[in-house]
Amino acid sequence: MEMEKLVSLCKRRGFLFQSSEIYGGINGFWDYGPLGVELKRNVKEAWWRDMVQGHDELIAPAGAPLPFSMVGLDCTIIMHPQVWKCSGHFDLFVDMMVDCRESKKRYRYDQVMGRWVSLAPKASEEEPAEPEQFFVTTMAELEEAEADLQTRALRLFKLKAKYKDRLVWHGEIVDLPSVDDLGKVVGPDVATPGTLTEPREFNLMLESHTGAVKNDKSRVFLRPETAQGIFVNFKNVLDSSRVKVPFGIAQVGKSFRNEITPRNFTFRSREFEQMEIEFFCRPDQSQDWYKFWRDRRFRWYTELGLAGERLQLRDHDPDELSHYSTGTADIEYAFPFLPSGEFGELEGIAHRGDFDLRSHMEGKLDPDTNPLEVQLNEHGQPVHRGSGKDLTYRDEATNERFTPHVIEPSAGADRAVLAFLCEAYTEDEAPDEKGKMQKRVVMKFHPRLAPIKAAVFPLVKKDGMPEIARKIYQDLRQHFNVFYDEKGAVGRRYRRQDEIGTPYCITVDGDTLTEGTVTIRDRDTLEQVRVKVEDVVNEVRKRLST
Repeated sequence: MEMEKLVSLCKRRGFLFQSSEIYGGINGFWDYGPLGVELKRNVKEAWWRDMVQGHDELIAPAGAPLPFSMVGLDCTIIMHPQVWKCSGHFDLFVDMMVDCRESKKRYRYDQVMGRWVSLAPKASEEEPAEPEQFFVTTMAELEEAEADLQTRALRLFKLKAKYKDRLVWHGEIVDLPSVDDLGKVVGPDVATPGTLTEPREFNLMLESHTGAVKNDKSRVFLRPETAQGIFVNFKNVLDSSRVKVPFGIAQVGKSFRNEITPRNFTFRSREFEQMEIEFFCRPDQSQDWYKFWRDRRFRWYTELGLAGERLQLRDHDPDELSHYSTGTADIEYAFPFLPSGEFGELEGIAHRGDFDLRSHMEGKLDPDTNPLEVQLNEHGQPVHRGSGKDLTYRDEATNERFTPHVIEPSAGADRAVLAFLCEAYTEDEAPDEKGKMQKRVVMKFHPRLAPIKAAVFPLVKKDGMPEIARKIYQDLRQHFNVFYDEKGAVGRRYRRQDEIGTPYCITVDGDTLTEGTVTIRDRDTLEQVRVKVEDVVNEVRKRLST
């Protein structure tokens, strides 16, 4: 599937729009249209239903106390700045970036790739002992990078395309070279070397201010994740609810990251929505719970239609782990904008140990210590003090007190929607009104996720068919999101619904008037069956639940 086709469909049918498009748009921000908002809401509701309201205790780890509780929170986007200092985000939540002095553009250091090249002399020229090499960069995807590098190298040496054989390439496409060689680097949007600055840290948190006076004391940050709101409310949940360890706290909400180079449609955005769980458990049971959530979350995606070679579960290598993690696995999807064989992260499941609760009790923890200790300055004082509140847990049965370990399944709602869109997009053939096979675009969403569950059509706008169709439509809309359409040939109406992923189309025709039945057409199989008018609601409900 070509990504351009999906992007075009998303705008044409009202799934996604560029934010502020009439003013030229703003990079890294996207608006969900009428169908997109329904799809995203269905994804979030399926997650909440399956993980919080109807979580599966039958597959919990052996020996785990059952039943375990799952509760929810909805925390503020702006929190006390000390939250981010103790959590480590203030100091550690950074990307390395480079600036171009000529183009005035900024790039993520780890996303700029390139290749060393030199120029072979003409046949009439004396060959130099050591031809000068330059590192030509590109921001193109790997599949188009070779052609882009050649074009940029020709521009560097002021050559026409017919002289491309004089380019001498050294090695493969690699990351930017060391700082010492930046003078020979040709930046992504320029034709002369030496315009890139040395890499420097760039904090990804978006800054804001509260109150009437704008100064350092009024500075706050838009949250880069929803998790910290859960950790700082851990004691409030314990004191106000009847939950006992093990239990989980879930939250769905907006987060913000000041990405240097947002790209790949909604995959990497500056404003996005997360679906996160912080699951608190006994330290000696944490590995079992980590495996439980890792496997449960992977199974959730497969149950909703992401399956096969495009979905994988990958455990992190030890050198990939965050300083607080003793184990992390990523659920990854082979998005079509990635090079063949590469995967993008859908969700991370992390074993966070007691890092978060301890940091908010004691202060910022030193990632260079094992076990983690509070980070001290040169005067022996904590770099960032914690709240001083007791965030430990007392087991009422044993009177044992401990700091719970945390397992965190953290999913991106927007990335999940994008993956479901990519997986659903299908091109096949279906018969038209005359039985002739024609190409069609169909979004094969799982019925739970489909923005519209059913569409109702009168075959013609006469003979009382519209009145019967509207009565069926009114009955269905009490239970599902449905659509009514009486314009155009019925075959065209089918195509419109196929393209937005509606699982079932219900048509009122001549037999409805004489026999009291309608046809229900299946989006995927194209099978049409006749059902009594009074049974339509139950039939659609039954089909959607299977």
